[in-house]
Amino acid sequence: VQLQASGGGLVQAGGSLRLSCATSGRTFSRYFMAWFRQGPGKEREFVAAINFNGGSTFYADSVKGRFTISRDIAENTAYLQMNGLKPEDTAVYSCAASRSLIQSSVASASAYNTWGQGTQVTVSS
Repeated sequence: VQLQASGGGLVQAGGSLRLSCATSGRTFSRYFMAWFRQGPGKEREFVAAINFNGGSTFYADSVKGRFTISRDIAENTAYLQMNGLKPEDTAVYSCAASRSLIQSSVASASAYNTWGQGTQVTVSS
């Protein structure tokens, strides 16, 4: 599968953005999907993940209650709705996929074997 992330941009603090991760092929429902981000001068960090059928979601504590991950099987697309954005959310956001992920490793970048290019999110204060 190939991943194409989009939807980033510049937004003021408190604003919202929705990121999309479009996938190729017809096996989207077999992939565990996730979003990671890397801020300036920071290491890549886990943001959110969603299981194969969308029945389970996982979030980093820093975004819980503000971000929502979802997936549309018919559109072969995963989404990240980001509300209440803060300047510290500024980062390059990348989507990732895995067909054989163990749930206990959802927050580990090494558990994902397919990555899309990043999309820049900038939050001004």
